[in-house]
Amino acid sequence: MTFEEPTEPTTAPARKSGRAVVINVLRWILIALVVAAAVWQLWVNWEAVAFTIGDLQWHRTTLSFIAVIVGMACATLSWQVLLDDLGKPIGFGRGAQIFLVGQLGKYLPGSIWAYVLQIELGNKAGLARARTFAATLFSVVIAVFAALVCGSVAIPSLMASDPRLSWLPWLYIVLPFAAILLWPPVLTAIVRIGFRILRRPRPDHPVTLSVVAKSLGLAIGSYLAFGTHLWLLADTRQGLTINPWALCVGTMAVAMLAGLAFFLLPSGVGARELVIIAALTPIVGVGPATAYAAVSRVMFILADLLTAGTAAGMAVIARRRLGPYTGDPDPGPAAV
Repeated sequence: MTFEEPTEPTTAPARKSGRAVVINVLRWILIALVVAAAVWQLWVNWEAVAFTIGDLQWHRTTLSFIAVIVGMACATLSWQVLLDDLGKPIGFGRGAQIFLVGQLGKYLPGSIWAYVLQIELGNKAGLARARTFAATLFSVVIAVFAALVCGSVAIPSLMASDPRLSWLPWLYIVLPFAAILLWPPVLTAIVRIGFRILRRPRPDHPVTLSVVAKSLGLAIGSYLAFGTHLWLLADTRQGLTINPWALCVGTMAVAMLAGLAFFLLPSGVGARELVIIAALTPIVGVGPATAYAAVSRVMFILADLLTAGTAAGMAVIARRRLGPYTGDPDPGPAAV
């Protein structure tokens, strides 16, 4: 009888570095602390929160939810304007699937997963990774620029109502850099260098000012819609007047920026609510402000799921009607 010596596996499973383990542990501790703080805030103010939620007007709540969806549509189009300018247009159905389904990655700790998922979904749809990466990167810069512009109307009120937000003006350090990056000659140079490094055919025309302006206008439109969402949801005691609306627009822009700054948190949970509560507390009180922040978060989650599912269905219909997308030469092995 002979015994065969066990063969060692050719590749050993990779071990996470000590630094990666520490960062992962700290991330989950941070998430636990944020969740615990949110639960405590709800518990302390539960009577006012429950009353506020029960007192919501269904027609304004419905319009508020529709405003969230409009804002997401504007954000999608802002991204797709850039994507389509870098090559053969892919169509709204397929583009919406890439952007909106990819956005679900933000609910994982570390917002980078949304961008990674968008790039891979784009590659599967037939887009070169370099093209999707460029469109996603520039859309983030445009979104930050638009948020800083819209948020400027709310920052003085936010700082006055909550000293913990005194750091907000520091966000404007990035404004001149974002403006430089969005200048068409600079944007064109970055695109060409990036495509050359990734060994992909560069676009056959420079990025134009009209494309940047259209994408920026749609990004601003998304914050106007998100602010209208908060205005319809929360401004039940002040009446539909322009001052609370402008405050809500600026608040949602700053809240989105805060969520982006605290990228370790899934979808900026906690940071966004802190900004909303700080803005609304002087108007409606801390209990109702907490309730509105919680309802807003739930609406965004539902809208994310609804729009992603709808976009996935639109992409299937587009594929059946138009066939596979063949706009980018050699997009990669994952393309179908």
